Amino acid sequence: MNLITDPWLGYRFRDGSERQLPISAIADPDVVDFALPRADFYGAAYQFAIGLLQTMMAPDDKYQWHERYRNAPEQETLAASLALAEHAFELEGDGPRFMQDRDPLDGVSPGPVSGLLIEAPGANGLKLNTDHFIKRGIAEVLSPQMAALALFTLQINAPSGGQGHRTGLRGGGPLTTLVLPHDADASLWQKLWLNVQSRESWEYPDPDYHSEQLFPWLGPTRISKAKGSEIYAHDVHPLAMFWAMPRRIKLLFEEQEGVCQLSRQPCSRRCRQYRTSNYGNNYAGSWEHPLTHYRFNPKKPEEDYLSTKGQPGGIQYRQWHSLNFVDQSEGNLPARVVQDFVREKAAFFDFEWGEAPRLWAFGFDMDNMKARGWYNSEFPLIRLDADLRDTLLSEIKALQSLAQEVVWHCRTQIKAAWFDKPADAKGDTSHIDLQFWQRTQSEFFIAVQSLLNTGDGRLTPDIAQRWLRALSFQGQELFDEHVLSNLYPDRDMVKKIQARRRLSGWLAGSKRTRQFRNDYRIETLSKEQA
Repeated sequence: MNLITDPWLGYRFRDGSERQLPISAIADPDVVDFALPRADFYGAAYQFAIGLLQTMMAPDDKYQWHERYRNAPEQETLAASLALAEHAFELEGDGPRFMQDRDPLDGVSPGPVSGLLIEAPGANGLKLNTDHFIKRGIAEVLSPQMAALALFTLQINAPSGGQGHRTGLRGGGPLTTLVLPHDADASLWQKLWLNVQSRESWEYPDPDYHSEQLFPWLGPTRISKAKGSEIYAHDVHPLAMFWAMPRRIKLLFEEQEGVCQLSRQPCSRRCRQYRTSNYGNNYAGSWEHPLTHYRFNPKKPEEDYLSTKGQPGGIQYRQWHSLNFVDQSEGNLPARVVQDFVREKAAFFDFEWGEAPRLWAFGFDMDNMKARGWYNSEFPLIRLDADLRDTLLSEIKALQSLAQEVVWHCRTQIKAAWFDKPADAKGDTSHIDLQFWQRTQSEFFIAVQSLLNTGDGRLTPDIAQRWLRALSFQGQELFDEHVLSNLYPDRDMVKKIQARRRLSGWLAGSKRTRQFRNDYRIETLSKEQA
């Protein structure tokens, strides 16, 4: 199967129908999205298509980019352009195989293909019978199409996998951020093309489609057992970031009728096993993958950049300003595609707040080799007035900072009501934070919208008062739901009431909330309204 020419990806059309077609179908104006069985495959398909377009069809400048955004190429034209790299996208055969090691790895015992799935239990989990929540046997048989997606998903997200099994170029389980049109029914072409940069915006040498400096599987793997075998950004073509291959893998196919356990579709050729070996390509140093947010130490900018990873509690509006805006003081570098849109592409669009493009962030929350969850969030993507940028950012952080303190006190008092010794309590309480962030998100963006309309970039007293009231209400509501919802007699009720009073007292009269009221003249506003 060839990933350029064969019909292997599922697509959803404007009329709701779904079909399996070649990658060139992304240029069909009636195709609105991919149609795939897993969220991580869905995110991987976007990255695969964006990587192809950036590698094979990058526009010369922003004007050519805009023209192609408005008018997608004919499918035949796109197919002809992509065909230049057709040789690098064979999934099987005796020659180079897509994202697979050149060595046949014959000396390695095969393992079940389900091991390609990041959340699948490992060999130790199977041996100890600890696969309680995520069961074994979730994907014992895969079609070539699903095997290709599983392989690519693992290579771009690769977590630590034991001795010598290398993590991905962006580290294990990186957070990916993309720009999407406001309209969810926009064509798939527009959704993808928003994340392609012009050669003027991102300068790099013309790629050689036959070079292992671009597609690493075209050459031998750089075995990384010895010191000094690391691969740095200057060792490869910049576009190789889309095609990094940290794991040494060989898929094993067999000619036999079956049913793919992921797509539930019949297949005449199937994959049940694969071989893998350690000490593959070891990517080191600072990289700036165009689809990923990075952090750096503002006091030591010479240190390596660190990609942002998924964390317990998900992707909430508390991270929104970091993902959206460059902030040198905090060491925040949004994904290049986000920066490129804000800096250049936004000028081509005339939209109000309710029509703003979307910032889509997604990725695994990994604990070393263990997948704790998959997160997926969307936020408005806006450009700040250059003259007011610093003031607006400061005010946005003030909103977020107060929310973080409220949720901390809410969680602390809930634990004080639950446990005799809250400091010694074990267990995950991130669900409390998650509920708080979700319930206050709409009010946060109402406050941000109002802030952008003030003219001077400062919160007005009525905006600040509404925000404080929303935080106080939701903090107390969460406490009551988690602690006081039980109507039966409770010998711990005194302790619970005391915790409730402490929370209410902090919200009403703490030094922090008094300072917020004073900073934004909330007391003055209340007296005038009275």
